[in-house]
Amino acid sequence: MESGPAIFAGLVFALLGGALLLWTVVRVRHREPVAQGVNPVASATLASLAAVVALLLGTWCFLHV
Repeated sequence: MESGPAIFAGLVFALLGGALLLWTVVRVRHREPVAQGVNPVASATLASLAAVVALLLGTWCFLHV
């Protein structure tokens, strides 16, 4: 019964992290800005870091099921 919220949270974090990482990679490969009005390197780095953190949180949630 307690594993339900952990599975849901893990799924949400994994989907968010994966989608954000994929979107960032596509934007960088097409040489398009990741965020308007921000240094391209800084915005790509911050978005990638946020995606990796979300994927790690998703993994952590799945490991505690």
